[in-house]
Amino acid sequence: MKIAILPGDGIGAEVTREAVRVLEALDLPCLTLFEGDVGAMAYHRHGHPLPDETLDMARRSDAILFGAVGDPSCDNLERHLRPEQAILGLRAELGLFANLRPATVFAGLEDMSGLRPELARSIDLLILRELNGDVYFGDKGIRTNDAGEREGWDMMSYATSEVRRIAHSGFRAAQKRGNRLCSVDKANVLETSQLWRDVVVEVAAEYPDVELSHMYVDNAAMQLVKDPGQFDVILTGNLFGDILSDLASMCVGSIGLLPSASLSERQTEFGTFGLYEPIHGSAPDIAGQGKANPMATILSAALMLRHSFGRETEAKRIEAAVAKALADGVRGGDLGGEHGCSAIGDAVLERL
Repeated sequence: MKIAILPGDGIGAEVTREAVRVLEALDLPCLTLFEGDVGAMAYHRHGHPLPDETLDMARRSDAILFGAVGDPSCDNLERHLRPEQAILGLRAELGLFANLRPATVFAGLEDMSGLRPELARSIDLLILRELNGDVYFGDKGIRTNDAGEREGWDMMSYATSEVRRIAHSGFRAAQKRGNRLCSVDKANVLETSQLWRDVVVEVAAEYPDVELSHMYVDNAAMQLVKDPGQFDVILTGNLFGDILSDLASMCVGSIGLLPSASLSERQTEFGTFGLYEPIHGSAPDIAGQGKANPMATILSAALMLRHSFGRETEAKRIEAAVAKALADGVRGGDLGGEHGCSAIGDAVLERL
């Protein structure tokens, strides 16, 4: 079981360290962990945010545990050298097209949500975000328009095959949950979204047991705040999924609690190859201070055991240990508590 550990920048090293401690405590057979550089650290050491040796390491692994990338000192670099290009490069090079971002309120944390407790208590949803298309990977640039002004432009596009692939993933995910899928787009304005909606409707015919609905992204954002319990699986594109998943994180109380899985079509001898990471960023303002909440990364490790290694029992053990720690009042600064990164890791290990 080969896992590439890519801590990255900021708090990435701190939170991945605690997740590794949890993995090692499970005493899994034939577990091999190896670490590589990505992001700003990789740029400073190797001249590129995603060095060839790191990419080769990722390709040889069965799964990747990723921390975070981002460093203000690199903000003025050319775009292809900025830390964020590491995660975009991994997604593109490894075919990581399906991003799963579950959002559930842990018992006892309803008061931490920005929503009323009765609304927060109803949240149990999965956002499925397409990762390899949209404006993030389209052509882009800065040009001078006819008026002599600088003008930024970005190409948004999706091919039928790209939408069909993620749609199948969405419907299959819904079948394992509540058999309801809401496809989010902006088809009243964008041709890209109209194609998205057309293809999703075509794919839906193959899943008659799943109830399909459609929602414009602006309304979806409003409904996540107004009535989040109505959602089971939300299927959407790269840009809209990025925004909605961060909104969902604050509905459940903290971005420090939400894991994610980015899956490919590649199958290893254990399961589906994927990259697993917390959805929070590198948080440079608290990096190195031991204040970060590692729970999202620990929960990402649980997703990794479930999807890439077929170890449901161990995944549930980790999730139960995190839930018990939270119920016992173990909270980081993001949840109004005083527990530091290593103390939270200790608490989860004790309950594991």
